[in-house]
Amino acid sequence: MRAVRTYLQMTDPSQLTGEPAAPSNVTLDRERSCPPPLWRRLYTEVGRDYHWVDRLAWSDDDITRYLGDPAMELWILREAGDPAGYFELRRDEEGGIEIAYFGLLPAFTERGLGRYLLTAAVTRAWELGAKRVWVHTSSLDHSSALPNYLARGFSVWKQEVYTV
Repeated sequence: MRAVRTYLQMTDPSQLTGEPAAPSNVTLDRERSCPPPLWRRLYTEVGRDYHWVDRLAWSDDDITRYLGDPAMELWILREAGDPAGYFELRRDEEGGIEIAYFGLLPAFTERGLGRYLLTAAVTRAWELGAKRVWVHTSSLDHSSALPNYLARGFSVWKQEVYTV
């Protein structure tokens, strides 16, 4: 199967558009010591329909090592206390911050939470002193992914076709 990977970026905080309010009953917190089963559940459930497979074989030690990397932050969105989605920010070697993983669990899509979560991820990246904020998405991802990135002010800087 062929897919298109699209890379997007912001180079200035002023490019962030839209400031959706936090929906009621929703919290967003940095997870400093995420148990591997919770991280695995988020990764698996968010990515199940979008061909996220590269981390499925990770052991608990792999997950713990990854989450302990000082260049990475994990944030979890919860609705009424239940995990609803997450994002991972990763600092790159050029001073940029990548939104490395981002998404909602299937039961929480189509409700505007993605707009709120993405705005929060970008805002946090700029707070960390990013020189640029970047992300990539795939034509296999949720159909709202690319439109959400563009609506928040990201611009496309590269596309590539790849085989899955």
